[in-house]
Amino acid sequence: MAAHGKLRRERGLQPEYEAQVKVMRGQLSEQLHCLELQGELRRDLLLELAEFMRRRAEVELEYSRGLDKLAERFTSRSGRLGGSSREQQSFRKEPTLLSPLHCWAMLLEHTRQQSRESATLSEVLAGPLAQRLSHIAEDVGRIVKKSKDLVQQLQDELLEVVSELQTQGYLAWASLQTKKTYHVYHLESMNAETKLREAERQEEKRSGKSALPTTTAASATTTITIETELHRKGSLKKGGRLVEKRQAKFLEHKLKCTKARNEYLLSLASVNAAVSNYYLHDILDLMDCCDTGFHLALEQALRSYTAAESRTQTSHMQGLGSLEEALEALDPPGDKAKVLEVHAMAFCPPLRFDYQPHEGDEVAEIQVEMELRDEILPRAQNIQSRLDQKTIETEEVNKTLKATLQALLEVVASEDGDILDSLQASPSTESLKSTSSDPGTRQAGRRRNQQQETETFYITKLQEYLSGRSILAKLQAKHEKLQEAIQRGNKEEQETSSWTQCTERKFHKSHHPYPGSQCTQRLFGGDLEKFIQSTGQPVPLVVKSCIRFINLNGLQHEGIFRVSGAQARILEIRDAFERGEDPLVEGCTAHDLDSVAGVLKLYFRSLEPPLFPLDMFNELLASAELEVVGERVELVSHLLSRLPRPVLVVLRYLFTFLNHLAQYSDENMMDSYNLAVCFGPTLLPVPAGQDPVALQGRVNQLVQTLILQPAWVFPPTAMLPGPIYEKCMAPPSASCLGDGQLESLAGEPELELKTGTKAQEDDSEGVVEAVACFAYTGRTAQELTFQQGDTLRLYARASSDWWRGEHAGVRGLIPHKYITLSEGDEKQMTGSGLQAMGESLSHPESVLTLEFTNRLELGTPPEALGPSGHRRHCLVPTSPEQHVEMDKAVAQNMDSVFKELLGKAAVRQGHGLASTASPSLGTRNLKPLACSSFSKNKVFSRGPGAPVSPSVSHPQGPDSTRKPV
Repeated sequence: MAAHGKLRRERGLQPEYEAQVKVMRGQLSEQLHCLELQGELRRDLLLELAEFMRRRAEVELEYSRGLDKLAERFTSRSGRLGGSSREQQSFRKEPTLLSPLHCWAMLLEHTRQQSRESATLSEVLAGPLAQRLSHIAEDVGRIVKKSKDLVQQLQDELLEVVSELQTQGYLAWASLQTKKTYHVYHLESMNAETKLREAERQEEKRSGKSALPTTTAASATTTITIETELHRKGSLKKGGRLVEKRQAKFLEHKLKCTKARNEYLLSLASVNAAVSNYYLHDILDLMDCCDTGFHLALEQALRSYTAAESRTQTSHMQGLGSLEEALEALDPPGDKAKVLEVHAMAFCPPLRFDYQPHEGDEVAEIQVEMELRDEILPRAQNIQSRLDQKTIETEEVNKTLKATLQALLEVVASEDGDILDSLQASPSTESLKSTSSDPGTRQAGRRRNQQQETETFYITKLQEYLSGRSILAKLQAKHEKLQEAIQRGNKEEQETSSWTQCTERKFHKSHHPYPGSQCTQRLFGGDLEKFIQSTGQPVPLVVKSCIRFINLNGLQHEGIFRVSGAQARILEIRDAFERGEDPLVEGCTAHDLDSVAGVLKLYFRSLEPPLFPLDMFNELLASAELEVVGERVELVSHLLSRLPRPVLVVLRYLFTFLNHLAQYSDENMMDSYNLAVCFGPTLLPVPAGQDPVALQGRVNQLVQTLILQPAWVFPPTAMLPGPIYEKCMAPPSASCLGDGQLESLAGEPELELKTGTKAQEDDSEGVVEAVACFAYTGRTAQELTFQQGDTLRLYARASSDWWRGEHAGVRGLIPHKYITLSEGDEKQMTGSGLQAMGESLSHPESVLTLEFTNRLELGTPPEALGPSGHRRHCLVPTSPEQHVEMDKAVAQNMDSVFKELLGKAAVRQGHGLASTASPSLGTRNLKPLACSSFSKNKVFSRGPGAPVSPSVSHPQGPDSTRKPV
């Protein structure tokens, strides 16, 4: 029933968005209708004026009766202006509403007063003035049409931005919605939390039922009692592992939920800013664009008419004065305000899109958690830099726009100014005939061509300015949201020291190189399909690691993949991947983004054979020429289905990532086309013998199609199983053991592992038990996976860094640095396996380490003893690169480490650990105490070298910035 209730609530939120978008669509349609209506009004007005001038010239000879008839005729025909719209009817009933209509009314009134008109004015009225008004009507119709097209384009972009709130990208995979993504991650977080609470309750029940006194007697008991005790302990450990596993799962889902919620909130802010910018700025500027030159041209034409009238009939100065006042009252801003007032329902901004939380989620703000701080802070800085740059660009465009508008108005006024000047300079009406007989047709034609060119340039700059201002509004909204979140995070940072501790832990991490892999296939310059078959990696580590690094650090990086990285750094990262290492787990910062992007392109560029076979090149380019997007996508998908399935998995992973990266083009300035330009030559090189210049455009168009339509080009997971790119990624875990080292041991023949240890495993006297200090996840089938506090059975030393042992009935390799041995068991294994450990003890550093460890054990308090009464300590890893130093330097080095561990352990252990580790014990006794507490308390607190997050399975050492001595 609860699931059905949640489904109904989720379905109830969707119609609200759809209804809001529907209302907005209605408003946008009404705006287009209104602008078109205004254009028709002006055009009809100008045509009426032109016809009026011609008719006036004809009836000038008929004196007053003809003028009276003309005035009455146009008074009755004034209903033609604006059609039958209700708003235009109100304008006609009250002419003072719009200044052009008011001028028209005053002109009719003045015509009634001119009962006698000079015949010499007929040629002037029928010639230049009527022709000029026809030109103005053509100009108004042309600029209104261009403005209407621009309005339609801006409305389409606005609706596309609004639709991105519901769907990320164009035809995104399975119509993945921003809000839906957030809902899914939040639901997973809630489910993980429920499972965690259930596991904790089960653990409490088991602890209550299994609360039996622990015996430390050394005497052997019966086999049944031992098995029962082991079964009880195994159940408790299994419950503890289950709690830890679900705790890690809960934190991982919670982090993904937070990132998805942040993206949802940013999308909301961006959409609301774009809508507000359009309604408050863009549409008003477009209305001004529709009026460009209209009022000025009308004013100039009518001024020419008044000048002619003033020279011929001074008796009518009063009427001309009234018309002059009406012309002076031409007010484009006032007319625009009146139109907005009459059409208030069409031009008022809609309601803001409100944040709708998912199923009781009370967080309605962007959160800057410790795991996200390293991502959000650079993102805010990048947005600020992009905002400053875009502001300067927009200001420059605005200056150009103003200058262009001024030039356009000057061109519009110059054509009317010639007629006006000649009329004002004529001493009598007789001289007007000679003026009208020389119209200057050639000069007028040049001016009209110049006017049309200026109009086109003005419209282009206006479009550029409006686009830049829209981007500024969206970036400003995102920046304000991020700044508010960062300020809240700084305030919380002052109240707690957790962030400082986290930063210190991250600062003390170091990169432990991973030894080379046993794979015989080349990574760079090799065969992708053979490499995948050899390593078993569906997506090569270099692709997965580079994409993950860019996802966490560089989605907002300006010019990603376009700006070249440092060649030396690219080669260094490439060589590390060739050795089987992952250099991007740690040791790389945001400054290496361009180099990491360069490594990714270098990998795909160096593949032999390339991802797209050369025999498919012409067919793929032919598919890119199809105009219909659906047919092009269908044909490309059919062609790519001929590729091997491992290659398709990698291509799907890459282009899904590029589609996600293109969605941040407002910040990184890399849209789908720019990314296609960067990856076109890399993924689809032009074969030898063909013209690269002629074909590169189609190659880029094909790659752009793949970037825009990955969900439709590549098969879904149901048809093509394999890894899928995730938009919300968690930071990677940094292990102190490398992949190559693990693979080198795991690569030993399994038969050799079994035969080499069979004699020792059958001998029960040579088997000892160890406790896991940290959690570890096996990287190959031969490595064991265990959790912190698990009991492991050790048979023999495989090398200086690995044991052969058993856990939960499974035998395999166990890392030496992750376990704890009691002193007696360690001596037993050292004596029995002295020959196997000869390599480790042959180094002076190892001898010094053991000597220092024994020296620490001299002061071990009784609390540091394990359940069996033996001292327990964590073995210190050795390093062949470190030279042997003096014992004083060793003590100083480790003493500083123990002091740091003492402070961290006190915070996490609380009063329980504080009471155990009294100040009198000294700092040198902390490490044995921390290790022994795992087996006593059964609550496995994070040790000094454990991961920062429970989801991290490979811990670092206590002070990894210093190499062990």
